[in-house]
This record gives sequence, C-alpha cells and structure tokens, in this order.
Amino acid sequence: MNERSARSVTSGLAGRMGRAAAISLFAGTVGGAAVLAGEAFIARHRRYAEPELGLALRATIGRAGAAPLRLVLLGDSSALGVGVDRLEDTIGGQLANLLAEGPTGRRVHLSSVGVSGSRSTDLATQVARALLGERPDVALILIGANDATGLRRPSDAAAYLGAAVHRLREARVEVVVGTCPDLGAVRAIAPPLRQVVGWSGRRVARAQTTAVLEAGGSVVDLATETGPVFRADAGTLCQDGFHPSADGYRVWAHALLPAVVAAAAATTRR
Repeated sequence: MNERSARSVTSGLAGRMGRAAAISLFAGTVGGAAVLAGEAFIARHRRYAEPELGLALRATIGRAGAAPLRLVLLGDSSALGVGVDRLEDTIGGQLANLLAEGPTGRRVHLSSVGVSGSRSTDLATQVARALLGERPDVALILIGANDATGLRRPSDAAAYLGAAVHRLREARVEVVVGTCPDLGAVRAIAPPLRQVVGWSGRRVARAQTTAVLEAGGSVVDLATETGPVFRADAGTLCQDGFHPSADGYRVWAHALLPAVVAAAAATTRR
C-alpha cells in the first residue's frame, strides 16, 4: 500500500469512526433523555401520601405557666407533616415537644399555614396568613423540594424565599429556614433521574442560603445535616418513598432544633 492509499484508508477510517462516535453520542443522548422522560412520567404518576385532614393545624404543647412561644410553619407538604398521621410525629409536633421538654421548657403555640405542593412563589400568600391575628415569635420555613423537582431556576426560587423572609423580619418575627432536603435520597424516583433532582436540589439549597442570610434569617442545611441518614436508612421515608416518616421528621427536628432554640431565645431578649 502506497502512502497516498494509506492516507486515504486512514482518513476514511477516521471519518467512519467519527460518524460512529457522533451516532453513538446522539443515540446515547436520545436514549438517556427517553429514560429520564420515562422515569419522570412514572414518578409523576405514583401515588404519594396525602395531607392527613385529621391532623390539627393548631395545637398548644407544654406545661401551663411556662414561657409562651408562638411557632408557625410555612412551606410545602413537610410543613404539614405529610407522610404521618399523628400530630406528635409531624415536624411541628416533634419540634414543639422538644422545645417544651428542653431546658427552657417553653409552652409552644403551634400552627401551620403550609400547603402541600407549594413552591417558593406561594410563600407570599402564606406569609400574609401567618401574620393574621397575633404575631408569631418564630417562623420555620420548609420549602424548595418542589422548586427542585420542577427544575425551576434556583435564583428565582431563592428570590421569592428571600422576600418572604424579609417581610417576616420586618414584622419582627425570627425566621429559620430549612433548605431543600437531599432529594438524592428519595426512593420514589429512580436513577438516573434521582441524581438529576438531587443535583437540582443542591443548587436550590445554595441559592436559598444566600437569599435567607441576606434577608436576616437563619439557615439549616437539611441536605448536609440529614442527607446521609436518609440515604442510609430507608425507614426515614414513609411508604411512598418521598415524604419523611416519623423517624425522618425526627431527624429533621433535631437538626433544626438548635436554630429554632436560638431564634426563640432572641424573642425573649426584645
């Protein structure tokens, strides 16, 4: 084979390999997109836990005569305790019991204005409801999962959250935000879509942290603080594989407690 023929063969081979690589990449991309679309369809049409209508959205927990603390929860299904059927197992109920039984022994007047399925754009309405009547001392906001699964722009979601925190702080309410939890730990969504929403959740959480701190609130990074536990223990999720179980809410409550205690202490120094 002469040099010209060799170059021709090599060039042809390179061209065929290039076309094959391009076709493989295209097929992989299309195939990957099809897999993600299929998993998204399945995840969207799964049966998920519903809000338990029998749960009281208002309760008083703690001994009579103890220093009162008005604690209101805002946000999505986690603010309502979706996934459990007893008040004491919800995130609010568990936090209220910890505050009542702790060294400070507060009498907690607990309420929630959260709405299942909420995104950060819904917080303005919830803030208005939270500020009706007697002003709360501490507001706990749990939001971000629906922004992340909907692949919303983190900066947009964070802006709405920051505005909500700012409005509450202007009303002299102490604010604690539990950022988007570790969505890479949920079992209701299969890989590789699970990794995609996990990545989206981390982006949302980072944007949330900046916005909340700038607005004067306190932040608890739920993904960092509790994600490893949720990944290791399937029992931290309820039967739908997405919402926390009583054990999961307990893990969250203990992660949030120091920030909530600090916020409650700040109200007594006014």
